[in-house]
Amino acid sequence: MTTTYQGLALRGLAAGGIAGLASGLVGLFVTEIPIRAALLVEESRAATEGAGHSHEEALVSRPMQVLGGVLAAVIVGLAIGLVFATAYAMARRWFADGTPFHRSLTLAVAVFGAAAFLPWVKYPANPPAVGDPETVNYRTVLYLGVIAAGLLIVYGASWLASRLTHLTAPGRTTAVLLAAVAATAVVLLAFPAPPDAIPADMPVAVLWQFRLSSLAQTATLYVGIGVVFGLLVDPATRKTEVKASAAA
Repeated sequence: MTTTYQGLALRGLAAGGIAGLASGLVGLFVTEIPIRAALLVEESRAATEGAGHSHEEALVSRPMQVLGGVLAAVIVGLAIGLVFATAYAMARRWFADGTPFHRSLTLAVAVFGAAAFLPWVKYPANPPAVGDPETVNYRTVLYLGVIAAGLLIVYGASWLASRLTHLTAPGRTTAVLLAAVAATAVVLLAFPAPPDAIPADMPVAVLWQFRLSSLAQTATLYVGIGVVFGLLVDPATRKTEVKASAAA
């Protein structure tokens, strides 16, 4: 039954696998284009700066790295799909209105905004040849901090919505949105600026093509999970409810 956690978890895994594969394909056919252009910049820079030094070949070839990226996207999708199903089961009392598909899509968009779009706005992804290796740990801490703050905003917004049930739907929605926007502004202002400057030899077109395609790849994962999970849960939930009504 879909109402059990096992039923939701299985559908979450299926949704995560499908969305992960779709995200991996976006990475393969879209994000890979600016990555290759950035790698050319990196190779040209290395040739200029390291003249006379021996060139070390990569341990894993580029085609294997690309295929590994698609496989990793599927694995990550499975994990996020299971977490998403758990969050859906726990948050059903906050999304009491609407169909299961609507609740699933709403939750997916909220999680995408907190875990992907908000950190992308503050710390947009950079292609190869951008970023100092010595600051990678610092950048990771900042990025994870923004994600944690974003998820806290989503939780706070859902909690606030559950506390404002005495208001009309437009008034409740407006209050929650204003609170979420204010909290988001505080997060964007409180966290420091990105620590690494963009090198002069990195074309702006390549930089933003990578950033936007990376965001599209992440959106495919999160929103795809919400759509597929909703499509799997919605009809099954309706069927369960019909059987329960008939039995009653």
